[in-house]
Amino acid sequence: MTIRQVAVAFALAAALSMSACSAGSTATQVGRIADADSLVVGTTGVPASLDFTTTAGAAIPQAMMANIYEGLVRIDDDGQIEPLLATSWEVSEDRTVYTFQLREGVRFSDGSAFTADSAVFSINYVQDSWTNGLKSQMAVVSSAKALDEYTLQVSLTQPSHRWLWSMGTLTGAMFSPTGVDQLATNPVGTGPFTLERFAVGESVSLSARADYWGTPAQQDASIRYFSDATSAVNALRSGDIDVVWSMQAPELLDNLPEEYDVQVGTTNGEVLLAMNNDSPPFDDPRVRRAAANAVDRDALNLVVWEGLATDTGGAPVPPSDPWFTGDEYLDFNPERARELLAEAGYNSNDNRPHITIAVPTLPYAQNISELLYSQLSEVGFEVTLESVEFPAVWLSQVFSEQDYDMSIMAHVEARDLPTLFGDPDYYLGFDNTEVQEQLLAADTQLDETSHMISAVETIMAQTGALTVFNQPNIVITAPGITGIEPTVVTDALALAGIDKQ
Repeated sequence: MTIRQVAVAFALAAALSMSACSAGSTATQVGRIADADSLVVGTTGVPASLDFTTTAGAAIPQAMMANIYEGLVRIDDDGQIEPLLATSWEVSEDRTVYTFQLREGVRFSDGSAFTADSAVFSINYVQDSWTNGLKSQMAVVSSAKALDEYTLQVSLTQPSHRWLWSMGTLTGAMFSPTGVDQLATNPVGTGPFTLERFAVGESVSLSARADYWGTPAQQDASIRYFSDATSAVNALRSGDIDVVWSMQAPELLDNLPEEYDVQVGTTNGEVLLAMNNDSPPFDDPRVRRAAANAVDRDALNLVVWEGLATDTGGAPVPPSDPWFTGDEYLDFNPERARELLAEAGYNSNDNRPHITIAVPTLPYAQNISELLYSQLSEVGFEVTLESVEFPAVWLSQVFSEQDYDMSIMAHVEARDLPTLFGDPDYYLGFDNTEVQEQLLAADTQLDETSHMISAVETIMAQTGALTVFNQPNIVITAPGITGIEPTVVTDALALAGIDKQ
């Protein structure tokens, strides 16, 4: 996996550390005060461009998917696949050939028609032209062809549940063949908005399409980017924005006026306590388990999120996934941690496992590290904290060179379990044949969920990593805002469904 690929998995972490202009000049252009009929959402995580085919990260699809671009299918709030630009599809008996019936009368924002030919172009474009590492999600496609103007046939090299689900994410975005020359600055899609203005580092402004094929957006919309939660909340209180999305400072909630609504959803952001499975002392599963038993996840949740994050039982599975069980896989048990270290041969103060935690320069990681230091030291680890600049040094040292003992990182790519634990060359160094077979069976066989649950159980039995918590999505809205869904299932922040009275 390349550094470009991993950037998607760490997009939430990057969002927490990135700086953005406060957009003072932009406020008069996209703020609520200037235009009472336009919806303005404030968040962090600034897109460097609007082209997710070449640039990884969650910020671009957050703004573009469901607003500018759409796919053949969409993922609903429960994580289920629904028709979108395809009205229906049939699957061959061997589950390798999909025949889609496409919606008629749909046009891209440049006026060109959406047909089976443009769907074929879009699929081939991922395979032939994308440099974003997520193009690998299309690798299972052997061919795509138009049977007629509104019938698309896609053949796979093997059955794959993951492929159809990924078609509801940015990988499945439908492009106009005449609209891909300026993706970074002038995106063309079938969605309910067109791009009005992109102010790099400040805002993305969208205009509602009157000619949209579906239910049109009720108003124009904008996303404004802030460097910190305090600035975003102040903008909400002053009337410059209508919504704060993904608010990162829960301590600010106590001082909000009563008329503001606060909703908390879950995300795909599993914060992993990563242990290098391929290097001592964490090449011993007993030492990995001891570290996991030493960690008080409830305490970490209180420190970072005031208890608003979701405890997944230690498993790398967000609550929106069908294979989320809610089981307690790795309990807080310091005494058992000491016993495991003794079983592994570490049985005295002169013979303690020495570990260095490579702490990326991200607020949540820095906040967690001191408490981890205390908890791990208490059960018998000799701990050193090393601050590592993120992203450049962390990606080079920890991810690429795998030169680390332990680290802390949020992984936000949807349904990324196979990436984390199915590839022995991934930075976790987890190499388990049984898990690889279970993941393959989950993707190719009919009963996906049971095989994924089995894979999770095996990973947790081996303590491939510890999920400290699942990141919450805190959303604050001004009075009169409805239609907010705070749970994040894919990267998209769909603006058309949000109403402003």
